[in-house]
Amino acid sequence: MHEPGPPRATSVGESVELAPRNPDTEGTYEWTLRSAPPESDAGAGDDPRSASAADEPVLLAGETSRDDAPVVHLRPDAPGTYVVTLDAPDESHRQRVRAFPDERRPVELRVPATDLPVDDADVDRVSLLWPHNDRLLARDRPTRDGDNWACDVQIPPGRHGFSFVANDDLGNGHRDEVTVPGPGRPRLSLSATVDEGDTAAPVVRIAADASAPPSLDDESGRTGGASPVDVEYLVDDRDASPETVERIESLAAEGGLSIPLSDLPSDGALRVHAVPHADRYGAAETVAIERDEAGDVAVSDSHALPDWADSPTIYEAFVRSFAGDTLPTTFREIERRVPYIESLGVDALWLTPVLASPTEHGYHVTDYYDTAADLGDREAFASLVEACHEAGIKVIFDLVINHTSRDHPAFQMHAAGVDAYADHYRRTDGAFDVTDTDWAELEDGDMPEYYFNWRRIPNLNFDSPTVREWLLDVVDEWSAVVDGFRADVAWGVPHGFWKEVADRVPDDCLLLDETLPHDPFYGEGQFDIHYDTSVYEALRAIGAGDAPADALADAFDRAAWLGFGDPTRQMRYVENHDEERYLAEYGRAALRAAAAATFTLPGAPLVYAGQERGNETYRGPIRWHDGDNDLTDFHRALAALREREPLLRDGAVDFEGRAADVSVVDGDAERVTAYERTAAEPVTEPGDQSVDAGGDSDSLLVVLNFADRPATVTVPARYETVLFADGRGAPADIEAADETVALDGVAVLR
Repeated sequence: MHEPGPPRATSVGESVELAPRNPDTEGTYEWTLRSAPPESDAGAGDDPRSASAADEPVLLAGETSRDDAPVVHLRPDAPGTYVVTLDAPDESHRQRVRAFPDERRPVELRVPATDLPVDDADVDRVSLLWPHNDRLLARDRPTRDGDNWACDVQIPPGRHGFSFVANDDLGNGHRDEVTVPGPGRPRLSLSATVDEGDTAAPVVRIAADASAPPSLDDESGRTGGASPVDVEYLVDDRDASPETVERIESLAAEGGLSIPLSDLPSDGALRVHAVPHADRYGAAETVAIERDEAGDVAVSDSHALPDWADSPTIYEAFVRSFAGDTLPTTFREIERRVPYIESLGVDALWLTPVLASPTEHGYHVTDYYDTAADLGDREAFASLVEACHEAGIKVIFDLVINHTSRDHPAFQMHAAGVDAYADHYRRTDGAFDVTDTDWAELEDGDMPEYYFNWRRIPNLNFDSPTVREWLLDVVDEWSAVVDGFRADVAWGVPHGFWKEVADRVPDDCLLLDETLPHDPFYGEGQFDIHYDTSVYEALRAIGAGDAPADALADAFDRAAWLGFGDPTRQMRYVENHDEERYLAEYGRAALRAAAAATFTLPGAPLVYAGQERGNETYRGPIRWHDGDNDLTDFHRALAALREREPLLRDGAVDFEGRAADVSVVDGDAERVTAYERTAAEPVTEPGDQSVDAGGDSDSLLVVLNFADRPATVTVPARYETVLFADGRGAPADIEAADETVALDGVAVLR
């Protein structure tokens, strides 16, 4: 089947990639825009490739530039529903795109010329670099306006980081931030039940619990209230005829959707997508309805989290430095150290790339089917995976498919003009080159596309069915060996491709995205766990003394503002292989407090190998013989505490409430913060399964001190037992109400 996937949601001004699944590289495809909203300039049956203006509806041909391009991009010009059809080798398929109103607002980015790290007289040109232009240098150029460099843009509400880069040299970048006032994204959770009862018309009842975060304000960051949230239900066009889809969707009423069992397709399979929308739209959730051979109907979450991956503790190993500063790292050497990894109490081992590559870090892949020769063969890798499994540790594979090395044979043949590889890589205007590389031109003045200044890793072209087929095969190859994927540069790969990957991998395969900054739409039937860049950036700012410790509260809340619903789906970290070591930057006391934050907030804590040994070089060899054993034991104790206390894994977080009663008697109050972990509200999942995420009915108080000197704090009277004090000692009782607690860095109390 070459069906193009689920209905899609977007807003005016945003492009949506549409592609056949399981692509047939020899097949012929034709997309047609069948209908568009009345306000759209497109009419039914119009040539979808005829429009060219930026905000006109257009199905853009892919990099192949063929009329029968199998992958196209729909850019809506008006709110409403667009209906397209795909004539594929197997049959004709229907897909809808629901476009909500334009969320963008005009903004001027302005930076004083004196803020650029280059003498004004030496600045020839400036590039704007940020997520809104895919981190492509030289595409958007600010102009000089008096003593400033300025650029007019359109962006949605939020706090947006950007860089003005002088002379297209990343070393000459000035980072800044702009805040666009407005509402956050709504979010929802779905519940569904089968109500057969005694009635003549048994139904499946779907209900949405939708909520919206407060608006963003220039000064305070938050204001009260938000517009009421509506929910739009979209029946999957793959599962029923257009007439049945229309009939079912017409039954939606305030609060939910009831579907008569008689309206289910003959095979009983139906997927219903729910999209929350108010002033903005949010990520969709999905309910799957299925009838078994016995005729019984059940409902489920079609993209449920793997059972083993409920708030896992993840340990990242930079493979080629993991064995230390004497032995070269191999799969065998990592396997010999599995008992150490097991001793840390981790659930999953994330290995940086292990495939063939000319680089030490491995992110320049030259062969997707073979392991790096210096690490060992596939049999040795399988042995490592088995050893981890025997220790109760899952293995996460670093999946690098946004780009390849320019030394990959596919790129070499692409650059040399071999027809079969002509569409494998994205091309762009050679005027955008910022690396002074002599690129082989396939057309007049063109060059490979790359992000930032990454001249050795050209971007793959996902508009090519051959590339999609190739990379889906890579996913199949390794998902049979490992337990999950960490997707490198996930933000560079189309959403539609990740949706296909998520539907393709085994149910127990974890998908972890690298999206910078984190984006709720990568959780829309795609990834299970997301990089939490908001908490990461706050912990770095607190460590540096650029923000008070209480900034952690706003950073934690930001995920909800962005449109994420479940806080347990965030990966919390203080460093990784791309970042400087927290210890080297901010000191031991701040590291202990920051690490404790990652273990005592809901989500998946990440320990980057060496973090627990006192490493100060971000990719250097692990300090085995001279490591910091106290710091190692501290991380072990955090993992053990989190394992013992269900509230730390799944409970709710309250930065106000009783946590506000914590006061600093002696110490730097700006460097101390506290929060409660309490039982979460029961989560209702598809199938009416009530899950009490909190476990025990008590609550825990977490107090963090980022300062170099100890602090003495008072705590509310109800907290009588110290469960954890800087990683040392057994639980102890607090004998008097409003007792004071002394802490070097961390205390957890019941």
